[in-house]
Amino acid sequence: MSRVHTAPGKHIAKRQAAKSRMSKSRTDAAFGSPAAKSSPARPRVFKSWIPVALVAAPVVIASFAILLILTHGQARTGVNALAGQTVQPAPVAAPTPTAVPQGAAAIAIDQAAKANKYIFLFFYRAEDEPTLAARKTLDAAVEKLADRATSTVVNVTDPQEQALVVKYGLNRAPMPLVLAMAPTGAVTRGFPGQFTEAELETAFVSPGLQKCLKALQDRKMAFLCVQNGTTQHNAEAMRGVKEFAADAQYAKTTEIIIVDPTDAAEESLLKQLKVDPKTDEAVTVFLAPPGAMVGTYKGETKKDVLVAATKTAAKGCAPGSTCAPGACGPAPKKP
Repeated sequence: MSRVHTAPGKHIAKRQAAKSRMSKSRTDAAFGSPAAKSSPARPRVFKSWIPVALVAAPVVIASFAILLILTHGQARTGVNALAGQTVQPAPVAAPTPTAVPQGAAAIAIDQAAKANKYIFLFFYRAEDEPTLAARKTLDAAVEKLADRATSTVVNVTDPQEQALVVKYGLNRAPMPLVLAMAPTGAVTRGFPGQFTEAELETAFVSPGLQKCLKALQDRKMAFLCVQNGTTQHNAEAMRGVKEFAADAQYAKTTEIIIVDPTDAAEESLLKQLKVDPKTDEAVTVFLAPPGAMVGTYKGETKKDVLVAATKTAAKGCAPGSTCAPGACGPAPKKP
C-alpha cells in the first residue's frame, strides 16, 4: 500500500487555520460575535471610569470599614460563644464637652438681664478717631442712664467674643456699631457710626414690644393678645390662640404675649399696630418672623384660621406687606 505524503507546508497551514478558528471563537465569546457588532453599540463607559471611581471611593471605603467592624464583631461574638462566655458590651464613657470660654460681653449681658437693665454693646475693630468719638458719646449717655442701662465694649477680632460676633453677623459690619439689648435679650435698636445721646434713649421700648421682638428674633411666631378685665370676648379670643399654641407642630415656635390696652407704656406699640387703646373688645395681632403682621383679629379666634394664616407667614415679608415695628416694613413708594 502506498502512503500519501502531505507536504509539510500544508500541515503548517492546517495548524494555523485551527489556531485561527480557536482564537476567533474566544474573541467572539469575550466581545461578541460579528452579528452582535452589527447591532447598536452599547455605551462605552471606560472613559468615565476614573471620575466614577473617585466619586464612589468614599462610599466604598466607608462601606468596607463598616463591614470590617461588623465582621470583627461577629467573629469575636462567635469565639466567645464557643467558649461559653456571655458577651457584655464594654461601657463607653460619655464624651466630655469641650469648655467654650465665655467672653466678657456674654457675662455682662447676663449680669444686665439679672439686674433688669438694658445693655449697650459697643462693637469696634480699631481704636481710630470715629471709634473714640462714638465711645465718648456712649459713656456720657450711659452715665446718665445708670439706673436703666449699662454698657460693655466688644472687639470683633477678639477670639473669645466670636460667638457673639457670629450670632449677629458682625464680621464684616462697618465699625463702630452699638446694639441696644433689652433685659429679655431682644435687640431693640442699632446705631452704626456716630450717634447722639438722645438717639440712644430711643432704644428703650415697652415690655410688650420687648417680648414681641425677642420672639421674632428667635424665629418664633407671636400672638399679641390685647385685652384686660373690661374687654369683651377675652376667652373666645384666647381659645383659638391657645389651641394653635398647643398643637405639637407649633408649640415650640409660638409665643403668647398679653398686653393691657390701657397701659400707657404700650400706647406707642398699639399705635404702630393700629390697635385702638380704647377698644372694648379683645384684639389679637398675629406676628411672624422676620416681622410680618399676618393678621389682626377682633374678638373670637379659630385655630383653623390661624393655621391657614401661617402659610402666608411662611412666605415672609412680601412686597407691600405690613410688618411689625422694628422689623421689615412696606415696600418703599417709587418717587
